[in-house]
This record gives sequence, structure tokens and C-alpha cells, in this order.
Amino acid sequence: MTTTTRAITFTRDRPTWLIYLILATFSSYLYGLSAAIPLLRAELGLTQAVAGLHATGMAIGSIITGLAIPAITARIGRRAACWTGIAGMNVGMLIVAFGQVLPVTLLGYTIASGMAGITLFISMAVLSEHHGAAGPAAIAEANAVGVLPGIVASYAFSVLAGTVLGWRAALFVPLILSALLALTMFRVWVPERPAAPVQKHGPRVPYGRRFHLAGAVLLCCVALEFSFNMWAAELLAQRTGLSAASATTGLTAMLIGVALGRLGGVQLALRFRVDVVLVGALLLALTGWAVFWTTTITVVAYAGLVITGLGIALQFPMALSRLIEASGGRPDQASGAASVWAGFGSGASPLVLGALGDGFGTHTAFLMAPVLIGLATGAVLSSRQPA
Repeated sequence: MTTTTRAITFTRDRPTWLIYLILATFSSYLYGLSAAIPLLRAELGLTQAVAGLHATGMAIGSIITGLAIPAITARIGRRAACWTGIAGMNVGMLIVAFGQVLPVTLLGYTIASGMAGITLFISMAVLSEHHGAAGPAAIAEANAVGVLPGIVASYAFSVLAGTVLGWRAALFVPLILSALLALTMFRVWVPERPAAPVQKHGPRVPYGRRFHLAGAVLLCCVALEFSFNMWAAELLAQRTGLSAASATTGLTAMLIGVALGRLGGVQLALRFRVDVVLVGALLLALTGWAVFWTTTITVVAYAGLVITGLGIALQFPMALSRLIEASGGRPDQASGAASVWAGFGSGASPLVLGALGDGFGTHTAFLMAPVLIGLATGAVLSSRQPA
């Protein structure tokens, strides 16, 4: 695998900033619902496996809408699809915010995830196409900007949990950001290109081996991130004695690492091949997991989560870039496939980890993390693009 540097730059125009801010709104939903899992579990008296069904609901929503993305973009266009996704995401957040029983909260998670997935994967495909060779760097930077509100949203749960407003008030952060985004940037968009037609008759050009392996890598990366999103706070509480509300700050620590990693990773993505950056990120996440998993000291556990965040930071942007690049000029179809792969990863891993946690303890269950890292690394190395 070569590490030859490249001289690539890109311009951050208004359409670019729009997509960055769309990602910021998306992250407040994602990390908000992730931080809510242990609090919902405590409030509703759920087992880890049952609480993990919320991640399964998120996966189902993502898979259903992912399969429909090519048809949606062909029918109403990317811009309308993105704003529809934002509106639907907020409907799901409201359902969770006012839901007091498990079926209602599961419905809210499913709707929020499915609609948010439309916005996420279409906007990432648009950004990649808009910046060409600099697409991976632009996607990395978009996710760096996007994670900052996620830090605020996750921290808001621990702050509001001890106030008269309660932790559910933090679920309104995405609604506020969505309203501000619509008021300031609704008229901005990347110039539309004709959507690729969805073939209803005739032979389809099959995707190659590299595309499917790129999808498997994306699945493993998303599975790893969601495992930490959903259950790192649980393990932090068990190992250090923190309360469930206080332990949600562990997710904040990880997100700080994610933000720092994505900001610094932009230059790496501009200089090095995507495969090199991705393998390095996976190995760094493995280091962070080892620190977090082996300690019972609170400050060391926080340090491990920050290091894990640094490694996780570039995994989704680089894995998604590989999938789009391997699609053979079919970004909308790649967006739909990415949503499906990511949906399986985001749904299966927290559910499996939760079930293992119920049976063997959360600490033992977190051995799933190095397994996912090993599978992703092997798939990248076996499907890397020739220099």
C-alpha cells in the first residue's frame, strides 16, 4: 500500500457550507439519541438487549429509506429529498421526546433514523461530486464541523438531567438547529445535475467485488462507532462507579476526540490515499479501545474514549468515500447502498453487544470492538485500489 502524497485543494463555497451545517444538524440528532439510550433504559426499566432495540429501529429506518433513495432523488431531486429528510428526522425526535412507553420510543427512533439517513447520504454524495478529487477531504471536514453540535447535544443530557426540565429537553436541540438552518440557508444548494434514471427494464451493470467489500468496511466502521455510541457510557458507569447520567459525559469525551480527529484528518485526506488513512484510523481506534477496556480509573477511561474518538473520526468519511468511488459513477445508487450497509451496522452491533452484555457482562461484550476493527482492516487491505 503506497503512502505517496498528493497535492489537492478545494474551495469552501456557500453550497459546501450548507452541507457542513446539514451535517451539524444531523449529528445533534444522532448523538442525542445515542446519549438517550442509557437514560431511557433506566427510566423504562429495560434490559440492555431490549434497550438495544432502539438501535435496531434506527437500522430498519435507515435500510428502508436507503433502498428508496435512488427513486426518491429521481422523482423529487436531491435538494427536496434532503429537506424532507430533515423534516422527518424532527418528527421522529418529537415522538421520542413525548414518548413514555417502549413502542412509542422505538417508533420515534425508527422514523428519525430513516428520514435522517436520506439527508445524510444524499448530502454526502452531493459533496463528494461537488469537490471531485478533494471529495474525501471535504467529507472528512463536513463530519468534523458536524460533530461539534453532537458534543453539545450529548453533554446537554447530563446537564439537563438534574434540572426541572429533565433530560428529554435535550431532544429538542435538533429541532432548534433545523429551524435556524432553514431560516438562514434554505435558498442555497449545489447546482442540480440530472439524476441517474432508475432502471426498470433491461440488464443492470453489476457492482464489482471492490464495491461490495467497501460496503462491508462501511458496515464494520459504523458498527464500531454505534457500539461505542450506545454502550460506552454503560461500560464507563460499570467500571468507574459513575451514575448513568454522569456517564453520558463519556460520549462527550469520545466526540471531542472525533472532532479533533476529523479536523486534523482533512490534511491527511488531502495528502494520502484513502486506504492508508482508513487503516491508520482503525489501528488508532484499537489503541483507544485497549486503554478504555482495561482501566477502572475514570480519568484514564476518558482518555481511552478520546483516543478511540480520534480513531473513529475518519472511519465513516473514508469508508463512505471508498464506496462512492467504487460505484462506477453512480453516486445516488451508492448513497442508497451506503444507507443499507450502515443500517445493518448501526442496528446489529448495539443489539448484539447488548445481548452479549446481558449474558456475559458489558466488559466482555466489548471484545466485539477489536473483532470489527480486524474485519474492517482485512477488507480494506484485500480491496485497496492499485496505486
